[in-house]
Amino acid sequence: MTPDLSGKVALVTGASRGIGRAVALGLAKAGAHVLAVARTAGGLEELDDEIKAAGGSCSLINFDLVADDTIERLPEALGGRFPKIDILFANAAMLGELGPLVDVDPKIWTRILDLNVTANWRLIRALDPLLRRSDDARVLFVTSRVGGEHARANWGPYGVSKAALEHMADTYAQETERSPISVGVVDPGAMRTGMRASAMPGEDPETLPPPDDLVPMIYDALTAEPGPFKRWVFREWNKN
Repeated sequence: MTPDLSGKVALVTGASRGIGRAVALGLAKAGAHVLAVARTAGGLEELDDEIKAAGGSCSLINFDLVADDTIERLPEALGGRFPKIDILFANAAMLGELGPLVDVDPKIWTRILDLNVTANWRLIRALDPLLRRSDDARVLFVTSRVGGEHARANWGPYGVSKAALEHMADTYAQETERSPISVGVVDPGAMRTGMRASAMPGEDPETLPPPDDLVPMIYDALTAEPGPFKRWVFREWNKN
């Protein structure tokens, strides 16, 4: 069932397509005001049209999470209109190159770690004061079975980044356990996204669930009893 998120402010990264877009639209349909972050202006504008058509509201924030110091300036930019943030759905990530670790281009390695890990650290560092002003803030990071649960040959930079992301999320959860903030990670598994298509070009996308199927689990994660760090796994949740 769709929860009532009226009055909630939700910041979603990577919101212009795939899982980020689906979750942003789902949160807006549930009544939250969505702060949609992405570097693709056209995709954000399309999302804005969809949210408005569904009767929701959003603000578009068009920038590259690793390009400059915009993350550090977000609290000041948001503070006047949005004195708190209730939901942070940190989805933006990149796959990079698949191949042996010894063949990875150092620039690609750095870019993956910068976006998949460091940008998320910068986000919680910058937004922590706004999250603490919420009565019940929820922070969800999108992870992967690769890195989150086990290593896989040729997926080195991506897997390393997700392992580091989960460790960081768990650390933040422990550091905020006496605050209004609850932290978790979401493992969507294989879904019909552009990232999955680039990783598995020979796979029939119609055999995979669309990102919209993830939204009910996100609703559950956002409305579950506040508590310690939790890993939400779609393939397990979907069996229940």
